[in-house]
Formats: sequence, C-alpha cells, structure tokens
Amino acid sequence: MVSDPRHLVDKVQTRLQEAMDDMRKDVEHVDEPQMKAMLETAAEILGGLKKAFGDYEKENEAAWR
Repeated sequence: MVSDPRHLVDKVQTRLQEAMDDMRKDVEHVDEPQMKAMLETAAEILGGLKKAFGDYEKENEAAWR
C-alpha cells in the first residue's frame, strides 16, 4: 500500500500527457476528418483527467480536501 499516493500523480500525469501527444501527432497522419476529430476529442478528455490529477495534488477542489 502507498502511504502517500501523490507521487503517483506525476506518473499518471506523464502517461496522460504522452497519450495526448501521441494522439495529436496521429491527427497529422490521418486523412479521415471523423478520425481526426475523435483523436483530438480523446486528447482533450485526457487533458481533463490530467487536470483533475493536478487539482488533487494541489488540493484545488473541495472534494480533494
């Protein structure tokens, strides 16, 4: 068990950023507009998750206090 899970926040945020970057790079290699939109949407959703982990780390939201 992890006594302070905050060190996991950096690891998760890094993974999310890597996935976001990969999806945005993939947009450049896809011709189909719907797939481009799907990749960009997925990257935006992951960005929201990354922000949520950052808020948890900084205790910005009442739910994390």
